[in-house]
Amino acid sequence: MSQDARRYQVDKTEEQWRAELSPQEYAVLREAGTERPFTGEYTDTKTEGVYSCRACGAELFRSDTKFASHCGWPSFYDPADTKAVELIEDRSMGMVRIEVRCASCGSHLGHVFEGEGYPTPTDQRYCINSISLRLAPSGS
Repeated sequence: MSQDARRYQVDKTEEQWRAELSPQEYAVLREAGTERPFTGEYTDTKTEGVYSCRACGAELFRSDTKFASHCGWPSFYDPADTKAVELIEDRSMGMVRIEVRCASCGSHLGHVFEGEGYPTPTDQRYCINSISLRLAPSGS
């Protein structure tokens, strides 16, 4: 992952991240990889709860903003708190997109798209890799 010089609240070396994350988690969270569509554990779940960063545990999204976009990844129309995520222009792969990172540790979560016409309050789709998240079901 092309980390900039920004310091995050959770600040670890890449060696520490490698020791704590599985190779697949590391590839997505720290190297801005993407899991294959329709393979993530949270793509179609309707379980109510809170979605946190798999790397650092920071609260990111809530199930009441999750919606079925049928894009192959979990989709949310709004983060739990706008300060929970960091939005960064991403010019990789020959296009301009907005990358979504965890504001607490800088880990890659996915991308956010606007104006796609989904019937949501924000007209945004936070397209997030399941492997970047951990769901704590309500009542647990």
